Amino acid sequence: MTERFDCHHCEKSLFGKKYILREESPYCVACFEALYASTCEECGKPIGCDCKDLSYKDRHWHEACFHCSRCKSSLVDKPFAAKEDQLLCTDCYSHEYSSKCQECKKTIMPGTRKMEYKDSSWHETCFTCHRCQQPIGTKSFIPKDNQNFCVPCYEKQYALQCVQCKKTTGGVTYREQPWHRECFVCTACKKPLSGQRFTSRDEFAYCLSCFCDLYAKKCAGCTNPISGLGGTKYISFEERQWHNDCFNCKKCSLSLVGRGFLTERDDILCPDCGKDI
Repeated sequence: MTERFDCHHCEKSLFGKKYILREESPYCVACFEALYASTCEECGKPIGCDCKDLSYKDRHWHEACFHCSRCKSSLVDKPFAAKEDQLLCTDCYSHEYSSKCQECKKTIMPGTRKMEYKDSSWHETCFTCHRCQQPIGTKSFIPKDNQNFCVPCYEKQYALQCVQCKKTTGGVTYREQPWHRECFVCTACKKPLSGQRFTSRDEFAYCLSCFCDLYAKKCAGCTNPISGLGGTKYISFEERQWHNDCFNCKKCSLSLVGRGFLTERDDILCPDCGKDI
């Protein structure tokens, strides 16, 4: 006798008929489709054995039903995107959901690399430095006035530059201009002025010592410079100057500050010492 060859489910003979093996058990087409065929997401009908079953994330479609939810164009062998259980071709997805480039205003297509900053997006090639126009990419940048700058360009255009060396600075401000501490020096002796008392002449800064040596008037009494700085008091008479402490009678050394006095050639005398002149 010939061995029987029946459907595993309905037990009907499969001799001379199409059948499908599942886990080494044969099924007639009707039983297999009833038991195991996937249901198409689009039309709700079983996807038969003679149809191509297209699947995405445990969902299934007939080949003819696998199309864009918006424009109905076929997605077979084409790139697509999923949004809220809907499949969309790249054109429809871009139109509905993709970001627009802040620079060129065109859609940033799915799968295209984009740059994002503060809720704005750019194509990678459109995200450039406003000054040099070179793509910034993943390098550091500085935003200013709704424009983006690479760090070197920002420093050239906006960062404070030392009056002396012209490099980016921070430290000392003199006459509303920036200086490095090490660049802010006495015009004459080149010693640093930061943290020191200093003065200026013709917009040039000098330490007190150099200023006095170069420009201060000399005391007629001790011949040392009279700086006039820091509240220093001095007496002036006929184009001559004295420190307060040096304005004394030539003979008796009595201070003549606020007193009457007499002169004898280059000397100053109190009234008592000068009465015999």
